Amino acid sequence: MNNPSQPNTKKSYFHRGGDEPLLGVTIPEHFANIVARYPGREAVVSLPQEERYTYREFSGHIDELARGLAGVGYKKGDRIGIWSTNNTQWLLLQMATARIGAILVNINPAYRQRELAYALQRSEVQGLFVIPSFRSSDYIAMLVDLIPELKSSKTSELHCKEFPALRRVVVYEPSYIEHTLRPYSGFSTWKEVIGAAPSVSTEQLNAITASLDQDDAINIQYTSGTTGFPKAVVLSHLNILNNAYFSARTMHFTEQDRLCIPVPFYHCFGMVLANLLCFSVGACAVIPCEYFDAGLVLKAVHKEKCTAIHGVPTMFIAELEHPGFRKFNLNSLRTGIMAGAPCPPALLQRVIEEMHCREILIGYGETEASPLTHLTSREDSFERRIETVGKNLPHQEVKVADIATGQTVPVGMVGEICFRGYHVMKGYYADADATHKAIDSSGWLHSGDLGAMDENGYVKITGRLKEMIIRGGENIYPREIEDHLFTNPKISEVAVFGVPDEYYGEEIMAWIQLHSGQTMTEDEVRAYCKDNIAHYKIPKFIWFVTEFPMTVTGKLQKYRMRAIALEKMKAQEKAAVSAPPGATS
Repeated sequence: MNNPSQPNTKKSYFHRGGDEPLLGVTIPEHFANIVARYPGREAVVSLPQEERYTYREFSGHIDELARGLAGVGYKKGDRIGIWSTNNTQWLLLQMATARIGAILVNINPAYRQRELAYALQRSEVQGLFVIPSFRSSDYIAMLVDLIPELKSSKTSELHCKEFPALRRVVVYEPSYIEHTLRPYSGFSTWKEVIGAAPSVSTEQLNAITASLDQDDAINIQYTSGTTGFPKAVVLSHLNILNNAYFSARTMHFTEQDRLCIPVPFYHCFGMVLANLLCFSVGACAVIPCEYFDAGLVLKAVHKEKCTAIHGVPTMFIAELEHPGFRKFNLNSLRTGIMAGAPCPPALLQRVIEEMHCREILIGYGETEASPLTHLTSREDSFERRIETVGKNLPHQEVKVADIATGQTVPVGMVGEICFRGYHVMKGYYADADATHKAIDSSGWLHSGDLGAMDENGYVKITGRLKEMIIRGGENIYPREIEDHLFTNPKISEVAVFGVPDEYYGEEIMAWIQLHSGQTMTEDEVRAYCKDNIAHYKIPKFIWFVTEFPMTVTGKLQKYRMRAIALEKMKAQEKAAVSAPPGATS
């Protein structure tokens, strides 16, 4: 029996074994086994494209695209980017690149020209697949402006000065693949790539796949990480296949399940915990919409009798608050993952009761960890599901480390959450310094998140060391926004940070100091951001200030700015509530 007068000396370290060993195969090897077991089961349903594929059919299309990619010259280790919304072709490219060992580079559809250029250059992308447009973004116009050679090239084999690695840009219209027009002579089309498939036999394709190794790099995801501009996270077959598979096992997910996927494919949440999770066990991936639309998501669950649904908290809020919510039958729902931002207890309760998703689970992780590290289970109490992020997945280690010393702290104490295991990334692409800062000499990946662990290995997240803002599941690094605003000649100093928001989890605030004699409005600031950074990175709150809280060495103190902002915002809210009807401030 423990002596209550003695300090707790049990360390905050937890290693979780597994009833099953890790999958020691590549993605295409494992997928071939799934296809052999469930050839006639539905693999993909895309409602916006009105397409359905069984595993046998889907596998055939994957192989055709893989042979086409090899036929136009792509091979193991080449980097092929995709700049697109959710569609069947995204899934085909995800699996076809894995089939030949090429590295899929995920590019956010909301990126503007400047951000796209950074992603292409940072990962030395050699091929890019792109849809013509997304909402107000004309991808073709942006690409031609960025790469003039697309207009002047006599063939679809590019030779680009600014992007020397880039050899081909492939445009496709998701609903009209066969009739996609070549906008300029330098573009390729999906049909052209497929047309190269006959030059590579099935035997040659199988030989390529047989030469691959589980530790080969297979994916590059962009993340803000802990410092600087977005970093290119390199993930392997071993990383993401096992993360998807053991997430599915923790969810009790099988070939009988049908997952509604409203989260974007370019995120690890979509690509790994949705797409690959389904394909790892023979379940069906249901695409309800190109980009999130609450009504279409509800319609998909109703029509396709989905048993599971993923999302960030804001997505679930939008679904529950949709005016037509009561018209849809959601009784088929059983499980799903809510992640990307803290989940309010009241929201979890509503998802369980009103969406009938009784086994909805809370997930936690980061892109550098493939991405899931922790997940609650259906056996956990409601309190455990709202107060913690669960325990780490099988075959993973986690510890809580002292911020100053790096030593493992006792159970119950707050420190930095660190991970070790198969799921830790290979590193940041072409950035050894950043990799060494993120992963220490003992192989521990430092998350930058603060938390505490209980005696059973359950982890509670309490805050973040890093300044990264998480708005509605989107990771936003302030420096990228600051660096852009600094290019405005009117702006002398700027500080960007997150403030709490009931809907998005966090919103973006910018404090701006202008050069002497200059004037500027909030609308001017937003307009300056609009065509250069993604819409979700544009600050909601903009304050013009004459000075900043600073240390004696001249460093900005964002924690003080945040405290000042919250105090003032609360005072304004209180004044608005207490003001008599018709009063103005």
